[in-house]
Amino acid sequence: MTPTLVRQQHLPHAGAAPRVDLRARARDWSEIQERMLVPLYEAVYERLDVGPATRLLGLGCGSGLALLMAAARGAAVTGVDASPERVALARERLLPGASGTGTRTDTRLVDGSPGDTAAPGAPAYTLVTAFEPIGCLAGDSEGLGGLLAEATPLAERGAAVVLAGWGPPERCATASVLRVATKLAEPLRHSGSWRPALRDDLEEVAQRAGLRPDGSGRVACPFGYADVDSAVRGLKSTGLFDAAMRATDQVQVDKELTEALHPHQRRDGTVWMPNVFRYLIARTP
Repeated sequence: MTPTLVRQQHLPHAGAAPRVDLRARARDWSEIQERMLVPLYEAVYERLDVGPATRLLGLGCGSGLALLMAAARGAAVTGVDASPERVALARERLLPGASGTGTRTDTRLVDGSPGDTAAPGAPAYTLVTAFEPIGCLAGDSEGLGGLLAEATPLAERGAAVVLAGWGPPERCATASVLRVATKLAEPLRHSGSWRPALRDDLEEVAQRAGLRPDGSGRVACPFGYADVDSAVRGLKSTGLFDAAMRATDQVQVDKELTEALHPHQRRDGTVWMPNVFRYLIARTP
């Protein structure tokens, strides 16, 4: 699920921007939302045999959970994200001396764009990952295309590039909750509106980036929360509801989200939403 569980969008200005504590949002992402895609990370790493020979570049690395899992397999990891708040949390997790982790010294984290990770004499990457799923917002693949244009020249020939996307709406319980963002943002219609995932979303991105598809898979990634409050905080940490807060306010968004989550709340108060995500493995020319 940086910014997820889709890439955080830079929305067109319309009225006052919602007041957001970016540090608190990054912490909610790290502590609540980021873990939702762990089954996806595991499936991809197992399929590609990620290990000591892997030099991984993580696009939109968030607060670094996927990188941490790759590093635990012995991979040399580099992460890049446009959110300095999330990168700061990733540094706490991954860099040597942070919290006594003792992580490998070939870990790099960059607040910026993929081009900022280039270093003279550095070996080419063998794997590029873009785990933030597309296929949820209209136009969300456009930003991914720009990231790939910068990243693929840094990878070796034939390197794997992994793209991720939401599965069919009928197999993603969270889709009904995400529609709240579109309903509330109706007065500010823009390209960031929710839309159902399409079958060939990932293939189209790969084709535009000049990549060759080389396999795909589907992974169950349920969204589970301790309570409704945690679910609201986690979902808002994705940035998907910013336009809704522009059109209304945070109180209204929280209210509508709480109501939309009610069908997914279990007797013990927890919230459970089964989802299926899809990944595509492509190769650099």
